[in-house]
Amino acid sequence: MKTVYSPRHHGHSGNTELVAGAIVPAFEMPSRAEFVLSRVKEVNLGPVLEPDEHDLSTAAKVHDKAYLDFLPTVYARWKAEGRDGTALPFTWPTRGLRGDKLPEHIDGQLGFYSFDGGCGHVEGTWDAIKSSHDVALTAAGFVHSGERAAFALCRPPGHHAGHNFMAGYCHINNAAVAAQWFLDQGAKRVSILDVDYHHGNGTQEIFYARNDVQVINLHADPMQEYPYFLGHADEKGQGAGEGFNLNYPMRWGTDWETWSAALDDGCRKLAEYAPDVVIVSLGVDTYEKDPISKFKLKIEDFPKIGSRIAGLGLPTLVVMEGGYAVADIGTNAVGVLTGFEGG
Repeated sequence: MKTVYSPRHHGHSGNTELVAGAIVPAFEMPSRAEFVLSRVKEVNLGPVLEPDEHDLSTAAKVHDKAYLDFLPTVYARWKAEGRDGTALPFTWPTRGLRGDKLPEHIDGQLGFYSFDGGCGHVEGTWDAIKSSHDVALTAAGFVHSGERAAFALCRPPGHHAGHNFMAGYCHINNAAVAAQWFLDQGAKRVSILDVDYHHGNGTQEIFYARNDVQVINLHADPMQEYPYFLGHADEKGQGAGEGFNLNYPMRWGTDWETWSAALDDGCRKLAEYAPDVVIVSLGVDTYEKDPISKFKLKIEDFPKIGSRIAGLGLPTLVVMEGGYAVADIGTNAVGVLTGFEGG
């Protein structure tokens, strides 16, 4: 299996986030990708390739153009205000306020385009975002060209980013961009199977009214867990998309038996949809030792995930999302990939 990876993700480092009332070093750190890359090489998964450059024309079909234009400007405008450190929002439009007016000032725009305080920008953040986007599209190209599967080692991740907002360490939705790209190349149907601990709210929001992309999420119950405001089982899609959005919310403490039953059902629904290609949003923060998650999957469970997905017999693009138990992230993420490969 080919892995696509860009060292440019290191530009997004030293940033902070707002969590539990404090400004802390971001849990989404460069070492996450490096541990995964090291494990890819250790098990001889396959060649590791740098991405080709891609423009943002496909991204502009799933994201608002004004939002995409905003992202590269954030840190320069932050610095122009005489500030250092991480560019973070501190105010957000909410119920009863005018969320339809884009403020002129950088602080107002950060709030306008943010869901939370987890998407801080530093000097190299935009270059890392763009490289992650390029990683996803380059890996998609390998699958389109006939590879059974490819692994996009994306950092930063993408599945919380919506049509016009960043959230949960995510700025451009890499899986959504790849899905749109496959459709542009002639695919009729694409399925996105999101196995991250946190609901892929951005992916759901982007495709909620569409029937050419099926979105399946296995995740922590939003009554207990981030992102809180999407991910309930009764969210089925709307309009043309009704019936093509499937959520499997599970309570804190969920173990392999419960989680794998949801995976089996999701895979059955995916097979019934009969997509031309599957995109796996791979988060391994379902791991029992993850510092910000509360599921109980064990190291030996992750290869089983890959094996079950391989059983679908469909061309598959795997896109890296979350996972914050850094010491074990490589073993768990690559465990899914080796399980897919059959050993």
